[in-house]
Amino acid sequence: MTRGLSWRNFDFILLGAIVLASSFGTAMIRSAVAGNEVLQPLITRQVYFALLGVFLIFLVASVDYRYWLALYRPIYFGIMIFLVTLTGFGQSAFGAQRWFQVGVLFLQPTEFAKIVAIIILARYFEVVRNQPRDLKWAIGAILWASGIIIMILLQPNLSNVLLLSVILAVMLWVNGVQIKHVLASVLIGVIAVVSLVSLSVLGVKIPFLQAYQQERIVNFVVPDPNDTYGNRYNVQQALIAVGTGGVFGQGYGHGTQTQLRFLKVRHTDFIFAASAEEFGMVGGVLIIITLGVIVWRCIRAAQKARDVAGSMIAMGVATLIFFQAAVNIGMNLNVLPVSGLPLPFISYGGSGLTALMLGIGLVESVVMRHQQMEF
Repeated sequence: MTRGLSWRNFDFILLGAIVLASSFGTAMIRSAVAGNEVLQPLITRQVYFALLGVFLIFLVASVDYRYWLALYRPIYFGIMIFLVTLTGFGQSAFGAQRWFQVGVLFLQPTEFAKIVAIIILARYFEVVRNQPRDLKWAIGAILWASGIIIMILLQPNLSNVLLLSVILAVMLWVNGVQIKHVLASVLIGVIAVVSLVSLSVLGVKIPFLQAYQQERIVNFVVPDPNDTYGNRYNVQQALIAVGTGGVFGQGYGHGTQTQLRFLKVRHTDFIFAASAEEFGMVGGVLIIITLGVIVWRCIRAAQKARDVAGSMIAMGVATLIFFQAAVNIGMNLNVLPVSGLPLPFISYGGSGLTALMLGIGLVESVVMRHQQMEF
């Protein structure tokens, strides 16, 4: 499992960016929950999860990533059992079943399912690397991903379904999918999105979406200017927070929308708005740059990988982080509909942070079994 191990090739730039983002996230969670005795324990939990995550990075990096590919069957069926069980017995909130409660902690199997999907697809593209890039080749990848995607859709969790679909699309593209299949997929995607939006605006119930999900779509496409305290409340507060932050911010722990609790879920979904309020545009740009460095190092790992599987693991993790960050920041700035995707490494969430750290550990495993990376 550790053959070819060389810590000289470990990507410390990537690790440094991860530690920086996680440390800043913990500091912002502390600011966001200040004065709230119920949420105070979240600070300590996030610190523990961050420390556990760094340990997992080194642990997973020390194991050859191809070892996990060899275990794809038990890994795949294991996560499927968790997802099936979650659908029937998981904790519910906002009409969705997404959590298992373990004591005071909430476990989200979906976060780990995203990493499993990356491993499964990486293994598939390695096996079929010499096959023609025809429709059968593309359908094979879709079938391997569809099990996890369908179970997540049944929760329902549309944002993570879209995330996994994007990861699948990027992997297909990188591996040379034919342009005619790309155009066909784009056409189907456009028709699906237009249909989804149109039916939601017309008030037609869509079976696999909850009422609140359709309301989010409607409020984004045709916002009600008089809906001050309704479904658009948090988006409006987020925009106020970003705007009042100005260039340099109001100062750590002094954001009015954050500290006076006008901005809800400020430690999770809207932590970017809280950060921009307290650290201004400069702080927001630095967050984007830090996450950009993480994505860049993952892409560099994909380019340097010794085989297709390693390249797909690194590219899959890069896509996951990029898409989650783009969607989260987009909804904070009201350029995308509100979703449940957290800001990677910064938003509160033990399952999400741990899963991302596992993904980074896999990327480091790919890096360490190749040549030293260049700047």
